[in-house]
Amino acid sequence: MLPVTPARRMTAEAVGTALLLAAVIGSGIMGERLAGGNLAIALLANTLATGAMLVALILAFGPISGAHLNPAVTLADASLGGLPWREVPGYIAAQFMGAFGGVAAAHLMFGEPVFRASHHVRAGAAQLFSEFIATFGLLAVIWGCSRIRLSAVPFAVGAYIIGAYWFTASTSFANPAVTLARCASDTFAGIRPVDAPGFILSQLAGAAAATLLFRWLVPTLPANAAAVMVSHPPQTEVNA
Repeated sequence: MLPVTPARRMTAEAVGTALLLAAVIGSGIMGERLAGGNLAIALLANTLATGAMLVALILAFGPISGAHLNPAVTLADASLGGLPWREVPGYIAAQFMGAFGGVAAAHLMFGEPVFRASHHVRAGAAQLFSEFIATFGLLAVIWGCSRIRLSAVPFAVGAYIIGAYWFTASTSFANPAVTLARCASDTFAGIRPVDAPGFILSQLAGAAAATLLFRWLVPTLPANAAAVMVSHPPQTEVNA
């Protein structure tokens, strides 16, 4: 039995975020190559792969780090006392490093340059509002499920992202680390670097709004709510 140390938690965040980005970028490349120019089919492939991967990653890494895989989730969690603030910089650094590692891995698998600045335009007020709504909804799902039905969190998050890919104009990035890393991918899933700051600010605003709302709607967490996704795992040991 080994203690779940901060180093193990941050490694879990880095590896989990890397696998998430590999899925987002890789499925986008595969979908675009196989869809024969049909963007709806390419987006559907990208959507299903991302949603399914999120379920798997949260189930796998949740007991270790909480499987935030998202700086917005980490900041929201810390604001409610679920994660010590002293661990927040390490979590966020791990998420960003993992995200760029995942982009590089996807590109290498498909014979693309390791990094290339994206030219995919995602600009305008509608896109920014979409990211606010996408991230607000994501945090609402996390907070709501963690307070009422904790075991549903991985499946609810995956289902929400699948839906949000299609009901938001931005295709629901909802994650600052994902957004910045996708600037380095000139592929189907990319975003121009100039468009990223607006996306990230909208995401942080959406996360804050959902966190404040659920702090009022359902003020207390159940005793075991820290076990998955939204907080620091309560156990101190895992199997070696």
